[in-house]
Amino acid sequence: MSQPLVYIILVNFNGQKDTLECLSSLKQIRYQNYQTIVIDNGSKDNSILEIQKHHPDVKLIPTHQNLGFAEGNNVGIRYALAKGADYLLLLNNDTTVDPEFLNAFLSQNDDIMGPKLYTAQDKNRFDHLGGIWDPDKGHFDLIAAGKIDDGSYDKPQAVDYVCGACLIAKRSVFETTGLLEPLFFLYWEESDFCARAKKLGFTIKTCPNAKVYHKVSSSFTGGKPHTTYYDWRGRLLWIKRNCSAKEKRRLLRKVFIPEIAKLYRHSLLKKLQSLANPEKKKQLQVLDSAKQGVKDFTYKRFGAAPKSIFQQKR
Repeated sequence: MSQPLVYIILVNFNGQKDTLECLSSLKQIRYQNYQTIVIDNGSKDNSILEIQKHHPDVKLIPTHQNLGFAEGNNVGIRYALAKGADYLLLLNNDTTVDPEFLNAFLSQNDDIMGPKLYTAQDKNRFDHLGGIWDPDKGHFDLIAAGKIDDGSYDKPQAVDYVCGACLIAKRSVFETTGLLEPLFFLYWEESDFCARAKKLGFTIKTCPNAKVYHKVSSSFTGGKPHTTYYDWRGRLLWIKRNCSAKEKRRLLRKVFIPEIAKLYRHSLLKKLQSLANPEKKKQLQVLDSAKQGVKDFTYKRFGAAPKSIFQQKR
């Protein structure tokens, strides 16, 4: 019996070093029937030339613009579906993989799966294993985040989402659920995809025998303000798309009005403190990025973060 065809999809954005390391690790996989696609999201470095030079067998699709993580992956997903993929695996370019990870996924054979995702810096310490939605906090509780692997997570566990750093799903999941939502651009897109799939009855589980090592946003050039902006905007969009009207009203009253009020109070305080202590300006930038994320969600401004997020306050 022939092996299922797996398409592995990487999105690259000015990350040639990480991408080349990831592709080299994929060459060591002990599974035969797979293809790798790299979506180059409008890189300005030498990514395309270097990938073509070192990995000429890899399918490279340039988008010529930064479509974001969600739509960049969608380019690869459409291609893989058209080519007859049985499974589609979304993999961050700043990861390396254990040679047996595909065999482990296909042996477990759930609809959507995530691996034991470790940090690349400490290969026995988890990045995290996915998340469980906490309706009281309006956020996900991350499973095993930062913990040492002591064997406590050696059995498959049902989760609400698995991390988009490595997510594998059957073809039928994408055909039924649809693709990633481009409005997220970056962050929260995999949890939205999993929420939609779960409502349709698909299983979402950890796969403990699959191991992947993640550099934990090493290619995330925007730093913490950038992260904070996308997290706030994406969180609000996720709730809008996935919570009932009753849940939204409760979260607005009990969670978001107090959190946003606190955000503005802290921002004002840091602004005053920064007049005497320039170091406080870095903290102020993070708070301002959160406020910008809330504002842009409110006014339905999506896509790439505004350039002001990247500018250090002086």
